[in-house]
Amino acid sequence: MRTEHTITFNLTLMKSHFLSPLTRGLSALTAAVALSVTAAAGAASADGTFLGRLHTVREIASTVPTNGDVNPYGTAVVARDAGRLHRGNVLVSNFNNSQNQQGTGTTLVQISPRGTAKLFARIDPRRLPGRCPGGVGLTTALSILPGGWVVVGSLPTTDGTSATARAGCLLVLDSHGKVRETLAGGGINGPWDMTAASHGDRTDLFVTNVLNGTVAGGGNEVDRGTVLRITLKRHGNRPPQRVRTTRIGSGFAQKTDPAALVIGPTGVGLAKNGSLYVADTVKNRITVIPRALSRGSSAGTGRVVSSGGRLNGPLGLAIAPNGHILTVNSGDGNIVETTPRGRQVAFRQLDNSGSPPGAGALFGLAVDLDCDAVYFVDDATNFLNVLR
Repeated sequence: MRTEHTITFNLTLMKSHFLSPLTRGLSALTAAVALSVTAAAGAASADGTFLGRLHTVREIASTVPTNGDVNPYGTAVVARDAGRLHRGNVLVSNFNNSQNQQGTGTTLVQISPRGTAKLFARIDPRRLPGRCPGGVGLTTALSILPGGWVVVGSLPTTDGTSATARAGCLLVLDSHGKVRETLAGGGINGPWDMTAASHGDRTDLFVTNVLNGTVAGGGNEVDRGTVLRITLKRHGNRPPQRVRTTRIGSGFAQKTDPAALVIGPTGVGLAKNGSLYVADTVKNRITVIPRALSRGSSAGTGRVVSSGGRLNGPLGLAIAPNGHILTVNSGDGNIVETTPRGRQVAFRQLDNSGSPPGAGALFGLAVDLDCDAVYFVDDATNFLNVLR
């Protein structure tokens, strides 16, 4: 997942809510990992799959901080030490508050592989350095950039219902957990998931947006979901600045839902050849946007890679070390491995709770730094888990 020039990808995942707010407790992978082609090739099992070598699910730690926030969504692995961020730890964002109201969570928690959990940030909507329409409700859109800059999406509500959902923003925090900048407007409208690629002093964020006409649609499908490429430039110790926004994907199905808040394009993952894979949740498929790093116009919803089969409402998405696509299902609690040619080659059950099993519980997904395990949040239990 990197070229010979060492591109770092923040693999994000996750989002969409399918359990009732009264029955759900708490989805990206956002894992900042630098992988060589050699390491990627060695990460597959004898049958060529990544999941073929992974068999055991283990709980690591609760994602609930002292203020009671629940419903973990975003997941990102810390690639290197910076400030209060420690290499190998996992950063998790919470979407709900202690009353389980969606779009009101304000906390990021850092968890070590051994299970030590500490609050990284609690964001006060009244003390932001710039505008964020509607306030703070942290989504699956979570990436860690070089220098320890953390970018997290906000899709806020005032009462946990889609009727009060607002456009939100991207929040930029320093490595000590302080919000230093907000990115709003320019097409950012309900940032739902995100992945990132850094090269030199620049980072490209790939952000899905799910509120373009969705609330006005009143529960009907609205085919206006987008994917933005937001280019940031870093300037020493100052927060990275937005220099360009390009809409590279459009026309994705999205709709509000009383239990899920909103359902739309969720997980995104960037392959080493520059192709961006998208979990098109409503349509139950994976699509691909070619030349995502360089294209200057929208590819629409892209080309369909795979649909149906083992896919069952895919939410979180990440790229495995062998280049295959990992997705987690909202409908049955499974993780599915799909090749870039669309063949579904392996699956594992991650969550068997609820009815149906794993219903809407799996969001953020992140490959660990050793490329031999997958971290994922389970928002039915409010835990960070690992499959290894």
